[in-house]
Amino acid sequence: MSDLSDHLVDAQIAGQLTPSANWDRDLTRRALDELFRLTLQYKSSKAYTELLRFVARFRFYAPFNAMLTHIQMPGATYVAPPHKWLRDYSRRIKAGAHPLVILQPMGPVMFVFDVSDTEPEKNAPPLPPEVQQPFEVHRGRVRGEYDQTVENAKRDGVEVMKRDAGSQSAGEIRCARPGKSLQVLLRLSPKPEYELVPLRYELLINEKHSPEAKYATLVHELAHLYCGHLGTPNDKWWPDRRGLTRQVREFEAESICYLVCGRLGIGNPSAEYLSNYLAKNENGDVPPISLESVMKSAGLIEQMGRGRMKPRKQNKRTSS
Repeated sequence: MSDLSDHLVDAQIAGQLTPSANWDRDLTRRALDELFRLTLQYKSSKAYTELLRFVARFRFYAPFNAMLTHIQMPGATYVAPPHKWLRDYSRRIKAGAHPLVILQPMGPVMFVFDVSDTEPEKNAPPLPPEVQQPFEVHRGRVRGEYDQTVENAKRDGVEVMKRDAGSQSAGEIRCARPGKSLQVLLRLSPKPEYELVPLRYELLINEKHSPEAKYATLVHELAHLYCGHLGTPNDKWWPDRRGLTRQVREFEAESICYLVCGRLGIGNPSAEYLSNYLAKNENGDVPPISLESVMKSAGLIEQMGRGRMKPRKQNKRTSS
């Protein structure tokens, strides 16, 4: 077990935290400091490649939690909390098993265990394929993810526009001129209600490309935005990280595109970009990227493709 999970488990034993307790800010800060000290192990090209491949195929948890799992147990295959192992698979946690720490939605942390740290109860059914072969490659295609992501991008003032361009031109994101607004749907009943959001960014997509290529472009350009490469309208939404080198910006965006598309089973040019870069630097370090920004942005963009998200806090509303 890593120093990070040791620290958090010790805190739980000492009564400093439970899944239902208020999260201590100092404890949070210490734990996150420890986490990102541990991520320095991914500075080498080989280690970073292994991390990306793991996260891209560890689909049942968000990218950030997949990274946490890999930090603590690189050989993990399928993790779940004790109650899920018992309820869904009739398996109990082995004595002396080490918990892995991941972030819990709407809460502090949760403790999970890999399948290797469980044992079946009497008459337990065989493990299903998603547990036995969680890393099996699935060939996917874009369904509603593209349109849903486009709609959710409006809440951040992003307008996605098609453009007629050559095959070598995929897309770009840029700051928009002030003065225009976008309508973001708040609710449909009892009558449609919208919120006006200032137009802040224009994202251009090559309309001649395939749905998968257009989605990969959309993810890549949004990755630049949410990594803070264009600044931020509110530092509570995402950080302002202007001033990075082009190499760092592109490496972060390509990493995010690789993760989001890879978790959908979609082939994308980012795989070739990263493969070529890392092959040339096999014994060297990756650029000085923010692994935190990469994982958080990948998780956000992935979430944007799954369903309608709540608008950011704005001011003006309109009804029709």
